[in-house]
Amino acid sequence: MIDQRFYEVPQPLSASDIAGLLGAVVTRGDPSTMISSLAPASRAAKSDLAFVEDLRDAAGLKAGSICLVSPEVADAIPEGPTIVAVRHPRAAFAAVADKLAQVRLLQATDVRVHATAKVHASTSLEPGVVIGAGAAIGPNARIGANAVIGPGVQIGARTTIGAGATVRCALVGDGVTIYPSAVIGEAGFGLAAVGTGARLTPHFGRVIIQNGVSIGAGSCIDRGLLEDTVIGERTHIDNLCHIGHNCRIGAHVVMAAFAGVSGSSEVGDGVQFGGRVGLKDHVRIGAGARIAAGAAVLGDVAAGETVAGYPAKPIRTWMRELAWLARAAQKRSIIKE
Repeated sequence: MIDQRFYEVPQPLSASDIAGLLGAVVTRGDPSTMISSLAPASRAAKSDLAFVEDLRDAAGLKAGSICLVSPEVADAIPEGPTIVAVRHPRAAFAAVADKLAQVRLLQATDVRVHATAKVHASTSLEPGVVIGAGAAIGPNARIGANAVIGPGVQIGARTTIGAGATVRCALVGDGVTIYPSAVIGEAGFGLAAVGTGARLTPHFGRVIIQNGVSIGAGSCIDRGLLEDTVIGERTHIDNLCHIGHNCRIGAHVVMAAFAGVSGSSEVGDGVQFGGRVGLKDHVRIGAGARIAAGAAVLGDVAAGETVAGYPAKPIRTWMRELAWLARAAQKRSIIKE
């Protein structure tokens, strides 16, 4: 279910509308089934549109939903949802989602602080701040010069938003600090394969930033594709870091500058990142793990483990390999002399 504070649905679509838009057919279920929202297949309920690429997600589909699925696996979908068979389900979903729902945008005719925004009297607004319709800002917050707070955004008490920062499609807790030029809640880098290459997939999730978090200058946190990107309480993210869509970052995580976490990754509580760490998508980092500076993490890391290197491996293994290479290089140099 999409959050209508951030997204609007001008008109519901029927299964037959969707099939016509895609040049496909309704292969099972009622063509008059209507949808007015979007959801991942694992949580799709009545009136939701979903797509299936992994049959493990299909078990969550409910009656009254519409599912886009490839012809090869359509028969394996459990009874309940209406099925529209398409060659590229993710790309088809992106095309329909663009027609069904739109992110709420600032309008050229809006005043700087929209009449429907709720800004506490104790909040400080520096020059040039723009606040969209339906946004809410709690007591003793401070919004820096030329910051943009998008429609529907909720910001808690004692939170500081730095100059030039942009926050949209986000719920921000109490005592949060977002430094200048950070970008929170833009669409992630989700791609869908089509016959001519790839297209960007529209995003309809949110960013949730819990209490006491700090986010450094120039850092970017993408909103989820259909679910939420979550930053746990009292996590501290340095300058110029990037958190991809659907990521879940635990509490009390420390992330040094230039770190990047690819989409749909999970980072447990208390994890520590050195500078310029990179995580592959869909990896899991256990609670209390430590990632040395410059490491490239291509697989899961166990709780409490310390890893280093490219690709990342347990730090003792990496140090033994470095020592062996140093000795081998020294021997070769002596032989040449």
